Amino acid sequence: MATQNNDDVNFTGSLARIGVAIFLVVLLALFLLWRIDNPRAERIRMALIDRVVPNMEWAMVPVSKASQMVKDFQSYDRIYSQNQELRRELQRMKAWREAALQLEQENARLLDLNKVKLNAKLSFISGKVLTDSGSHFRQSAIINLGRLDGVIEGWAAMDGLGLVGRIAGVGDGSSRVLFVTDTTSNIPVLIKPSNQRAILAGDNSAAPTLLFIESFQQIKPGDRIVTSGDGGVFPADLLVGQVTLGTDSQFRAQLAADFRRLEFLRVIRYSPNAPINQPERLIGPVLPDTFASEVGE
Repeated sequence: MATQNNDDVNFTGSLARIGVAIFLVVLLALFLLWRIDNPRAERIRMALIDRVVPNMEWAMVPVSKASQMVKDFQSYDRIYSQNQELRRELQRMKAWREAALQLEQENARLLDLNKVKLNAKLSFISGKVLTDSGSHFRQSAIINLGRLDGVIEGWAAMDGLGLVGRIAGVGDGSSRVLFVTDTTSNIPVLIKPSNQRAILAGDNSAAPTLLFIESFQQIKPGDRIVTSGDGGVFPADLLVGQVTLGTDSQFRAQLAADFRRLEFLRVIRYSPNAPINQPERLIGPVLPDTFASEVGE
């Protein structure tokens, strides 16, 4: 049995060697045929190509597919590079778009600030909000206007539509604006159209409370709230907001100013008329009798 297996192995090995030898001989013959520069050899080569090549298309399919895959990969690599460049360009465009939107919003707020209608007797100065120190304990902001700009403590500050607060501290080049929402803010207001007087009291919420209303029956949500001018704190008729009914069933003010987007403020120059402490000064000096008689004639 062992002898038979050995004979099979020897026979298979012999066939393999013979096959390799024949393959090498064929390759050598083809090499010599392709190297011979002779018209007869050329005809033989062309006849061999005409007979063999058309029947070898199946063998060229893997080569063609591999070549196409290489081309596709190169094309994909180019597309990927272009896609990455487009992504970077899109990111830059988004940055430019964001900058353009910010400029557009800033321009719109400046235009709104210029549209605020004030009493002809009042003048103003516009400034930019530097920092916002709003917190649960204090509601205020810093603007880039100060004593050198003529700002005086107590002046009113507005945004593009409504009252924001008052100047509570003045430096040489900056001032602090105390918001109407601060707990220390109490402003006399007038509720239109019933002309009910009240006090707008800040409580660190977005909707300050309306206190000391004369007649609750004469006001309703949606009524307009303006400054009354009482006490000479603020000039009269500055827009504050609208009446709203809070969840605690108290009348509150829905402020017209947008405290979430405070970038520019308009500081109102206001110098109330000095109170008359000496009424006797309104009476003119005593005229001579001769002058009085002349007037009588």
